[in-house]
Amino acid sequence: MTLLSAQEMTEAFSRWQKQNPKPASELDYVNPFTLLVAVVLSAQATDKGVNKATGPLFKIADTPEKMLALGEEGLISYIKTIGLYKNKAKHVLGLSKKLIDDYNSEVPATREELMTLPGVGRKTANVVLNVIFHQPTMPVDTHLLRVAPKIGLAEGNTPEAVEKSLLERIPSDFLHDAHHWILLHGRYVCTARAPKCEDCIICDLCKHNG
Repeated sequence: MTLLSAQEMTEAFSRWQKQNPKPASELDYVNPFTLLVAVVLSAQATDKGVNKATGPLFKIADTPEKMLALGEEGLISYIKTIGLYKNKAKHVLGLSKKLIDDYNSEVPATREELMTLPGVGRKTANVVLNVIFHQPTMPVDTHLLRVAPKIGLAEGNTPEAVEKSLLERIPSDFLHDAHHWILLHGRYVCTARAPKCEDCIICDLCKHNG
């Protein structure tokens, strides 16, 4: 595997930054709690599909208390278009209860605490820490796991290995927004089936050979 040099890393992220200075999550949310719920719901689902379901849901349930009051059947009626909705409903109600019981209904600001919540793994915790608490974390989803090693941004073939490699290699100035840029690159340009190399602004730096 060939990796981008430090100079090439800086160049790649400079170009992404110039093209998209303020990247943001494509999940809709109204507060830290609703972002947490949206990220849990987005596992193995598209952001677009999640947003369609959470638009009406968050209008009536934007706090752990209101979410819990819906009950399982009530919650499922909003999210049944999302894959794995039965499990996800259990997770959302479980994390709502734990937030009320253990965290005064507030979303905690550490990875360790977030990962005690039902349905919250390392990637979900990292998204919340980055988007809500502005920490330079690296949530590795399927796009980052596929794209980062492919184009030479990072080494590794597990989410944690790729996360560690990216955190070590990305220049600190770009770290806060880096996962958004890589994710959007994987989602819209360097797609799995038919990468749009002709539209790629880092094509000349890419280490992927065919």
